[in-house]
Order: sequence, then structure tokens, then C-alpha cells
Amino acid sequence: MPAFRYEAVDAGGATRKGVVNADSPRAARADLRAQGLTPITVDAISAQVSAAGETARRGGFGERLSQVELALFTRQLASLLEAGLPLEQAFTALMDQAERTYVRDLVASIRSEVMGGSSFSDALARHPRDFDEIYRALVASGEQIGQMERVLARLADYNERRIALVQKVRLAFLYPAIVTCVAFAIVIFLLTYVVPQIVSVFANTKQKLPVLTVVMLGISNFTRAYGIYVAVLLIGAFTAWRRALRNPALKLRFHSWLLTAPFYGRFERSMNTARFASTLAITTGSGVPILRALDTSRDTLSNVAMKGLVEQATASVREGASLARALSAQKYFPPMLVHMIRAGEITGELPAMLERAAASQQADLERRALTMAGLLEPVLILGMGIVVLLIVLAVLMPIIEINQLVR
Repeated sequence: MPAFRYEAVDAGGATRKGVVNADSPRAARADLRAQGLTPITVDAISAQVSAAGETARRGGFGERLSQVELALFTRQLASLLEAGLPLEQAFTALMDQAERTYVRDLVASIRSEVMGGSSFSDALARHPRDFDEIYRALVASGEQIGQMERVLARLADYNERRIALVQKVRLAFLYPAIVTCVAFAIVIFLLTYVVPQIVSVFANTKQKLPVLTVVMLGISNFTRAYGIYVAVLLIGAFTAWRRALRNPALKLRFHSWLLTAPFYGRFERSMNTARFASTLAITTGSGVPILRALDTSRDTLSNVAMKGLVEQATASVREGASLARALSAQKYFPPMLVHMIRAGEITGELPAMLERAAASQQADLERRALTMAGLLEPVLILGMGIVVLLIVLAVLMPIIEINQLVR
């Protein structure tokens, strides 16, 4: 039964908004009148949600579920199903708990499609921006094995762990990013305002200025005259580089270099192997066939070069090789991951060993992120201190020379 969002006026003249289920807009209006309401607008929710998704796919700024909202939706739905509620009542409860209009409309649209005879996974497939391939594959697996609540609970754990890991990595680099922005702002302020104001006093005395002061004054004049053009040039270069990366060959070469880049390469490998291991663990543990699980796990990788390695490993598995042997033939996969997968294949507990491997890779990624952030902080502070020191010396050296002349 389709869902409609309505705006109506009650007998007291107050405006009321909500959602009503009916076979057609006319039936929805009749239902509202039977409740003593005068309908103003009655719109089909599924059409609105689909239109929002189509707008976003065409490059607009359509609404979508955030990662936090998706994790909360999954956790709440799993809890309701574990409590024994039918899927229809669980959706109704989620609609009542939704805080954002888009979330409420999305749940209502899914509910109406399920009540109309569609499977839960087919209903989710109508909203690919909100529910990715991994999510839909796991839900379909849960429907096939008849353990939807267990699969949703695992999926909620997976989403929550992924969000927690992303937040930890972002927080690790937040302080260095703030220090960098503050340092640039201070240096630009000193060069464009402080240095010209102070040094101009000594320039008017026709005193020969120290070399450092002359150089700093030249940098200051250049920044004031051409700083805006340099900023535009840098933004343009960055934009051109982003567009150039749309070339598959160039993007592959750049991502291959990232895997071996000094200092950052190990972090890039850890980040992608953590994603690969965690996704493979939940897909295989939820009953997804290994070949489809590998394809799904490959799509979560951000590095194109590692995607190619997973494709090669998938081809080897399709030809009959074991997963551990296929991954060991590809570089950049850590030996610990390969060994744990081999142990899981030997003991028949591959999903459990993959979960342990995923936890190990996530811990390694977190450790590397904290290490990189810890190294960046003193480097940035030291660099900022040196630049400020040079600016201060450029200002103080003429004053010192004048005092020596007076004496």
C-alpha cells in the first residue's frame, strides 16, 4: 500500500502534517476527511524520494542517508525484528522515531513497497544512493537463509565499526590540520600587514637594511601584490589535477605510486586492507558466496591499484585456487592477513578468522594514523616556529643596527 505525505487543516484551523497509507491519492484524501481533516496537499512519498535520488545522481545536492543514520536505522530494525515484531510494524515504529523528514519518507517508501509484495532487498534496490551494494547483498542473503535479524545485527556492527574507525582517523589528523591552517593565517598576516608597517619606518631613514630584512620585505611585497593570483593558480592546479585523475591510466599510475610512497604508503595499504578484510568478513559470515563477496569487498577499496589486485585474486579463486593462495600471489596484502585466511580455510572457520584479521587490520590502521599524526604535529609546530622566527629577526635586525649606531 503506497504511503502519502499530507498537509491538512483540522476543525480548529490548525495545520497538521503526517503520513497516511492508502491505495491512491483519492483514497488518502477520503481517509483524511473521515478523520475530520481537510486535506491541502497529498503527495506520494515514493515518488518524492525517487526524485530526490535522481536529482542527486545528476549532480545535484539531493538528500540521502548519512552513515550515522544508516547505522542507526540498521541497529533499530535489527532490534525490533529480534523482539519478534513483523517487518511492517518494525517499519511503522522506525517512521515514528525518525527525526528527519527525508528519513521518515524513505522508511515509508520502503514500507509501502514491501507491503505491495516486493522483497526487502528489492525495496532497498530502489534507493541505491542510501543503501549500497554491500548492504543490499547482505539483506538478500538474510532473506534467503531466513535469518534477517541476525544479518542486520552483524550489518549494524559492521557499520558502527566503520564509522568509529573513520572518526578515529579524522580526529587523529584534525589537530595537524588546524595547526596548518592557523600557521598559514599567521604567516600571511605577518607578511601582508606587520612586516610592511614596521620595515617601512626603517626604509624611510635611507638606512641600509640587512639582507634578511630585504628578502622578507620582497616576499611581503610579492604576497600583497600577487598572493591572490597564486591562490587562484593553486586552486586551478588542484582542480585540473582532480580532473586529470578521471583518466583511468593516470589514476592507476598515481594510486600505484601511493602504495609505495615514502611515509604514506604503508598507511594507504593498511587503510585499504582494513576495508577489504572487514567487508569480506561480514559478507562471507552472512552466507554470501565467496566470489560475490570478493567483488563486493573490492568495490569498497579506494585505491584503484589494489582493486586490480583483488580482481586478479578473484579470477584465481574462480579458477579453483584457494583464497589465501590467490592473495599471497598479489603484493601489498599483509602476510598476517594471508596466514589467517589460510588458517580459516584449513579449519573451515573462514568467517571467524576473517573477523579476527579485520580487527587486526583496523587496529594497525588506527595505530598508523596516530603515529602519522604524532609525527606531523611537532614538524608543523617546528616549521611554523622557524618561519615566525625569521620574520621576527627580519624586523628586529634593523632596530639592533640603529641602536649600535646611536651608541
